[in-house]
Amino acid sequence: MAGLLADVVMAVHFLALLYIGLGGFLAWRWPKSIFVHLFFAAWGVAINTVPGLLCPLTTAQDYFRHQQGLPSMPGGFNEYYIYDHLIPRSLLPVVAVLAVVVLVVSYAGAYMLWRRRRAVVA
Repeated sequence: MAGLLADVVMAVHFLALLYIGLGGFLAWRWPKSIFVHLFFAAWGVAINTVPGLLCPLTTAQDYFRHQQGLPSMPGGFNEYYIYDHLIPRSLLPVVAVLAVVVLVVSYAGAYMLWRRRRAVVA
């Protein structure tokens, strides 16, 4: 059961990362979702910049790994699953810049659509 739960947490973790990266676009359709996305985006930044701050999903996955007799993921979730597997380390600075661009575009689009809707209602 611990293996299944570790896999579920891993899948949720990937979904959370996708939401952090692309969730701002959901606000184009559902404007109030921007507040949820702001929380997730801030949390993602904090996890990666504040020393000692642990991601609860990584902690949960490590717990289930320990239940199976496996060690913690070396370096955390991103280090274990993403760096060098999905994204080469040499491209990490480019990916970081692209992530900021995507975030700005999604928020700018959400703001423009919000203003347009507000102007139609007024």
